[in-house]
Amino acid sequence: MNFVYQRTYRGPLKAVILDWAGTTMDYGCFAPAVVFIEVYKKFGVPITMEEARGPMGAHKKVHIREISKTPAVAKRWEEAHGKPPCEDDVDAMFKDFVPMQLKVLADYADLIPGTLDALKEYRKRGMKIGSTTGYTGEMMEILQAEAKNRGYVPDASVCATQVPAGRPHPWMCIQNAMDLQVYPMEAIVKIGDTLPDIDEGLNAGMWTIGLALTGNEMGMTEAEIKALNAETLASKRKRAYDRMARQGAHYVVDAIADAIPLIDEINARLARGERP
Repeated sequence: MNFVYQRTYRGPLKAVILDWAGTTMDYGCFAPAVVFIEVYKKFGVPITMEEARGPMGAHKKVHIREISKTPAVAKRWEEAHGKPPCEDDVDAMFKDFVPMQLKVLADYADLIPGTLDALKEYRKRGMKIGSTTGYTGEMMEILQAEAKNRGYVPDASVCATQVPAGRPHPWMCIQNAMDLQVYPMEAIVKIGDTLPDIDEGLNAGMWTIGLALTGNEMGMTEAEIKALNAETLASKRKRAYDRMARQGAHYVVDAIADAIPLIDEINARLARGERP
């Protein structure tokens, strides 16, 4: 046979899957970062905000484990405890992390400006709303209640504890597709503020949009960003854009509301037979 023909989806996007902290709420993604710092401090090992943010987007226990593998942190740990950090240490820290995180989640639950407007536009285009997170189920109960009080109720929500493994694995996205009853995967777009968000979407065969300003890549409040001088803002913004682009994001924008016109652009690409 000289030619092989391949089926191509040419319909519109059917769903968007959103991250939580840094994407739809908690501008700057502070709730988990501040608790990671406090947990390590409790165990006698100081870590910086940059070190706390490094693995952001992963399951929180995995996040703690990855911080412990950072050479500088591992060295400080050994100096404090006389041995390198081990899995028992990770278990102990995660055990303390959970109640500490639950205690402060509601303090960081305000929606990021433009979130409700973006969701309205997505629904206007006939899209369902899914979500994924590195938070545990009991943490999400708090956040979903807070989000509902603010007018945000996604059609589906999957956390890392509900699937075999969290990001960068695609399972949370795939479970969302099942819960939303949406397919093929190229009819879905993943939007998030961390590099593992991008990996998650790509590994699931979806379009991906990275958010550079409102989440972990900048790691600043809206007021702090507005207070930056033009040169500093441009430099930090370029770094965030470059990191997400290098990770493979199809698009990178500042915030969730800026992704609205990209939905129409992706729909046009799908109509031409393009795939993510």
